[in-house]
Amino acid sequence: MSFSSVYEPQKEEKKIYKLWEKSGLFNPDNLKKAKKSYCIIMPPTNANGNLHIGHALGMGIEDIMIRYHRLKGEKTLWLPGTDHAGFETQVVFEKHLEKEGKSRFDMKREDFYKAVWDFTQTNRKGIRDQIKKLGASCDWSREKFTLDKDIIKIVYDTFKKLYADGLIYRGERIVNYCTKHRTAFSDLEVNHILRQDKLFYVKYEFKNEPGKFITVATTRPETIPGDVAIAVNPKDERYKKLIGDYVIEPITQREIPIIADILVEIEFGTGALKITPAHAADDFEIGQRHHLEIRKTLDTNGRFNELSGPLVGLKVNEAREKAIEILNQNNALEKIEDYEHQVGVCYKCGNVIEPMLMEQWFIALKKPIASKQNKSLSDLALSAIKTGQVKIYPKRFEKVYFHWLKNIHDWNISRQIWWGIPIPVYYCQEIKNEVCQKSKGIIISDKEIKKCPYCSSINLIKDQDTFDTWFSSGQWPFATLKTQKNKKDFQAFYPTGTMETGYDILFFWVARMVMLGLYATDQVPFKDVYLHGLVRDQSHQKISKSKGNVIDPLDMITKYGSDALRIGLIINNAPGNDLVLSEDKIKGYRNFANKIWNASRFTMMNLGSDFQPKKFDIKYIKTPSDKKIIKQLKDTIKKTTVMMDSYRFYQAGDVLYHFFWHKFCDQYIESAKKQMTDSKKIEATKQVLYHVLSQNLIILHPFMPFVTEAVWQSFKNKKQSILMAQNWPKP
Repeated sequence: MSFSSVYEPQKEEKKIYKLWEKSGLFNPDNLKKAKKSYCIIMPPTNANGNLHIGHALGMGIEDIMIRYHRLKGEKTLWLPGTDHAGFETQVVFEKHLEKEGKSRFDMKREDFYKAVWDFTQTNRKGIRDQIKKLGASCDWSREKFTLDKDIIKIVYDTFKKLYADGLIYRGERIVNYCTKHRTAFSDLEVNHILRQDKLFYVKYEFKNEPGKFITVATTRPETIPGDVAIAVNPKDERYKKLIGDYVIEPITQREIPIIADILVEIEFGTGALKITPAHAADDFEIGQRHHLEIRKTLDTNGRFNELSGPLVGLKVNEAREKAIEILNQNNALEKIEDYEHQVGVCYKCGNVIEPMLMEQWFIALKKPIASKQNKSLSDLALSAIKTGQVKIYPKRFEKVYFHWLKNIHDWNISRQIWWGIPIPVYYCQEIKNEVCQKSKGIIISDKEIKKCPYCSSINLIKDQDTFDTWFSSGQWPFATLKTQKNKKDFQAFYPTGTMETGYDILFFWVARMVMLGLYATDQVPFKDVYLHGLVRDQSHQKISKSKGNVIDPLDMITKYGSDALRIGLIINNAPGNDLVLSEDKIKGYRNFANKIWNASRFTMMNLGSDFQPKKFDIKYIKTPSDKKIIKQLKDTIKKTTVMMDSYRFYQAGDVLYHFFWHKFCDQYIESAKKQMTDSKKIEATKQVLYHVLSQNLIILHPFMPFVTEAVWQSFKNKKQSILMAQNWPKP
């Protein structure tokens, strides 16, 4: 038996990963037949950069699960993949263009797409190499990308099915719009921040009574040219007699009516509300009820148009200053107060989100579905948790999940970006017959078409938008399994075992996967959801580049080895809680890897080259120390197994750490040194040492795969992977 005197992870890890790949044991088809199967679909990493510490945390947890189930002898699949990450990737790529003094608008759309494609494919290769450095035991032969042609086909099939069932519609609605990135977002992609602003009290003069005013409080005087009415609550005694009168809007001098609507809050401001249907969600609703005109004064490029009169051509902040100036000149500004309120901002650039009236594609989330016992998509997602088909760990996040689904709005899936899956729709511009009129000129087709299938018109326009990335990634579990070369994969592994991801995308992704999985397959996409928290520094600050507190997982691997990083991210990290991490913590677990190596080296040196391991038997227990360590081993295996099965990896790792270091190394090995000087005890002691160490290697392997594999290779004196063990110890 050969064993170097020092464990060098930088030297061992690359060699070991190649051994694993060569063995083919990451592929479940190469594992021995098993009655049970277990599958995790890897949350697809954005193909626009490098792995960060959050990726290392998630993948470490997933690999623990995968290696554990594989060691239990189950047919285990971890399916890897990457995400085109539409908007996110486009933003990253456009920053590269900006550094070169370019813009995507300087390029043809197809040239831009090709350039981003090449960019993501280069990144995918780098990400794959980084995932391997983490020790991820995923089956690379099944790797998928969200823009694979067969994945896109699945996405289109789901879109067509939703449309046929009346669950997808195109409508003009108020959406969240970022004028910097020139795209709409769903409600979930808007961050809300508390901001100090000004509340402007603006006077609207009565048409027939000069000198008489009704005052309205607003934070956005620049939108006044879009006003089409003043609304008051019908129960507000102050204004009952004014309903039906007309006032003069004070910037463009238009006549607008005073109307009554129950939605107006009597206590807010003056109790009178300016109605701007094109630029506020509540105002749009009121406008629809009262059949009011819609004046869209702000364009999608973030500038005011000709309908805004003297504000034309100005950006929002410029227009606000100009509006205040005009109001002062017209003696229409009664007063200004400080005002603190929640403001929606773009989660990417921080710019204020503009409510914008746009024609978009929406998914109706609360509409009853005849084929699903009249349950809506949100009902399906709620029922999955309530009936226990899907369990969330930790359980407290169920309340958050329920709250969101019960208060959900229809989902805007249109994005005004160039990178992503194009919406497969054409619009007939002529609508020559009743058939075409009935379809509203909408043609769903993922193939290029030259003429309308309803009326034969050749005057067609293709939808220029792409799908929200969450729409395609919401289908990821069944899409990845249905598009494998092995056509039995879907049947064998769906529903999958566990979905592991961050709690911050419980709504973005998890709920949508449950909805779309149940809709498209009649089965939940996974049985359990394990939610990890955010990684924070020692000051409990979120780790980010802007704060300068980034812990680069690849740097940590280079310094201390993958095992030290992995277990450092797991111990004391309960599901759903944020993790406080420092380099010192990772460095400390590097010492644990060395301890495993040195204890194994001591054991091997003392076993001798002629040692023959035997099936462990009670007859080898000769001393109280032997009896104690075997009992402790059994207790540790029992505790660890229970913890692993209940997703308490943070506790299991801690138990294994203390058992190996304190009970095996500090106590038993010290006793074994004395026992091996006694000829009557030496052979039995060797068998106990061998047994305890080999069992330790197996139960530690999910947490620290590289060092346990390195020891196993030398320990077994043959090039047979620990993955072959497939025999998790029984207590």
